[in-house]
Amino acid sequence: MVALLGMSCQETPRGYVIRGEVTNQQEGMIYLKSFRNKMFFDYDSAEIKDGKFTFTGEVEFPLLFGLSTEDMRYPAQLFVENTHMGVVLNDSEGTVTVTNSPANDLFLGVVPEIYEEGYNIDSLVNRYPNSPVAAFYLYRYFTYQLSLEDLKATRSKLSPSLDQFPYVKDLDLIIGQLENIQIGRVAPDFTLPDPDGNPVSLSDFRGKYVLIDFWAAWCPPCRKENPNVVRMYQKYKDKGFTVLGVSLDYNRNNWLKAIADDQLTWTHVSDLQYWDSEIPALYGVRGIPANVLIDPDGVILAKNVMDEELQQTLKEILE
Repeated sequence: MVALLGMSCQETPRGYVIRGEVTNQQEGMIYLKSFRNKMFFDYDSAEIKDGKFTFTGEVEFPLLFGLSTEDMRYPAQLFVENTHMGVVLNDSEGTVTVTNSPANDLFLGVVPEIYEEGYNIDSLVNRYPNSPVAAFYLYRYFTYQLSLEDLKATRSKLSPSLDQFPYVKDLDLIIGQLENIQIGRVAPDFTLPDPDGNPVSLSDFRGKYVLIDFWAAWCPPCRKENPNVVRMYQKYKDKGFTVLGVSLDYNRNNWLKAIADDQLTWTHVSDLQYWDSEIPALYGVRGIPANVLIDPDGVILAKNVMDEELQQTLKEILE
């Protein structure tokens, strides 16, 4: 009787158990990758045996992770929460299905919609104010799509129970950064090294109109916008206008090659820290290309003006 009572009082094991299978691979290694600031980092690894694998551990909150075999260029994304999860990874397509996980029911369920232009993130937060998934989507994809006021309004609808959730804390930090770079405010000063390692500060350019151009060699939309920036630079460089290129690259050679290939003949700076660079974060940059146009006194005149809008903005100011 005592033994039976003792058994009945045993605690249910805490943490997560991921029992998975890979559809196209019988042997090899699989990697569980943590997510931070748009990047994935190796977190755990397991051996694939007869197409199956297992991960165990514990998370404080349901969090985004990636699953990747050695042959996958980019990990399949899923939420890891403290439950016994069943996972099927299709490594050839980079897709994943998950069972026994409420977080993934929502996370994977809205994937087809979340990337659609005009998706209403406010409606998702309204329906799931307690959901880490709704908070993640707001933080990850809409901090640079919504106006500051809309972003703050949608953030306010998240449950206070999520205030210590990592993505909500990051979201609050971004909102604070965005408040500091509103039109009419003085742009925050910063210093970064140029390709030769010399320090360059934004304040060095006082007296000129400056387009702070956030870009990277690995970013196709940035490379597509570069010829437009080149045209504007050539047209207005003798009228008190210049460009300061702030790169989110991590490979110095690729950065320098892109500067040469795209004929970007203005000043360039980078700490080669990718999304961990402090300066894009200082300016609330969550996607590139992005830019900030400041006047000779360092006051912000416009933000994220591209293509014809950049041409028109500079024409109104400099002509």
